[in-house]
Amino acid sequence: MPLLSEDQLAAEAEKRETYRLVGVTTKLSPREVADTERLAKRRGQQRGELIRRLILDELSRDNGEPTASAELSEIVGIRLMLMNVLKPIAAGQKLTPEVFDSIMTEVKKRKKAVAIEARQEAERA
Repeated sequence: MPLLSEDQLAAEAEKRETYRLVGVTTKLSPREVADTERLAKRRGQQRGELIRRLILDELSRDNGEPTASAELSEIVGIRLMLMNVLKPIAAGQKLTPEVFDSIMTEVKKRKKAVAIEARQEAERA
């Protein structure tokens, strides 16, 4: 009897694919390092995470996948939340905690896709 089933082995292999095991390095001038540090600090990120995000964003852009910045996604999320919360309130309806939670869950699911659509529309205009 095997210790792990085929499904468990497949799940473990899939999980291992997400591990960050390979370092990618480059050399920067002191000014470039300072600029990178400033940007990371402004964004509230560690330098390595900033660089990782920049690389991944560039790779997805190069793949032709549509993207939206985290900032745009959050702005769109706030807009979606306000639209879905204010309309019932303006109509005099009560907003129960359960309804509010379901609105927030839906906003979290949709905000990135809506932000990408908004960005694409802005680029077409």
